[in-house]
Amino acid sequence: MDRKIVLLASFIGGLGVVLGAFAAHGLKPLLSVSALESFNTGIRYQMYHAFLLFFLATTTHITAKQKSILYTLILIGVLVFSGSIYVLATNDLTSFNFKVIGFVTPIGGLFLIASWALLFVYFFRKKSKSHPI
Repeated sequence: MDRKIVLLASFIGGLGVVLGAFAAHGLKPLLSVSALESFNTGIRYQMYHAFLLFFLATTTHITAKQKSILYTLILIGVLVFSGSIYVLATNDLTSFNFKVIGFVTPIGGLFLIASWALLFVYFFRKKSKSHPI
């Protein structure tokens, strides 16, 4: 499981860097300031969760099942939250109106919030005194 988590963390972290460079150099002349800020918000949250995944892979304080649940929540959250922001921010560059999927962005955000809340619960419930956090 830890290998799988590190692979996802590496992938979404690396993709975040690529998208950041693409936004700064390729999209900047094509998008409004507001759209570029939205795109960068998607990148920022993607990167935050890459770091969270690295933490998740290296901690020994939660079970493999708990890691699997968090992995799934983070993966879905990043795909839906950041992914929808990317297509919405670049909407004016396409012939398809992606604004019809705008309602999914907060759903992705809820998955990300749930992952952080569940991580809190897992550590809160941990009773072991031999393994300080």
